[in-house]
Amino acid sequence: MITIIFYILAAITLGTGLLTVLSKNPIHSAVYMIICFFSISGHYLMLNALFLAVINIVVYAGAIIVLLLFTLMLMNLSEQHEPKKKVASRIAATVSACLMGLVLLAAMLKSTPVIESYKAEGADFQSVSVIGQVLLEEYLVPFEFAAILLLAAMIGAVLISKKEKNA
Repeated sequence: MITIIFYILAAITLGTGLLTVLSKNPIHSAVYMIICFFSISGHYLMLNALFLAVINIVVYAGAIIVLLLFTLMLMNLSEQHEPKKKVASRIAATVSACLMGLVLLAAMLKSTPVIESYKAEGADFQSVSVIGQVLLEEYLVPFEFAAILLLAAMIGAVLISKKEKNA
């Protein structure tokens, strides 16, 4: 039964991922991306990673997609305003995508697992308290750097969007 659910979720994830990239309408692409994020959360649930599943739904399917949809609606994209792509740029994009796929395939084939055997320590690594403890003890400096970076980006966005008064 679990295998059937996995294959269904995998088909939904791959199908909506392809539809996200191949769809001509950006709003449809965003909807396909939301469905893809929910199916990835289903994979997290199958792995018993409840915290990751909830964070994926809240952060990606919630906040980022809302931001993306607002941006798409504000930009008012239509095919009339978009210039036609040259053949050389299409060929370059295809070649670079194929090279990137080749690099990813080579990396997957050459990778080996770091941990060969697992030890049972008795700690529940899925709990929020353990995740918070690790985040604020072992990774405190990168966590603070990320907070400062997000604060600087927010201040920059406010300053850019602020209209200057013509005197």
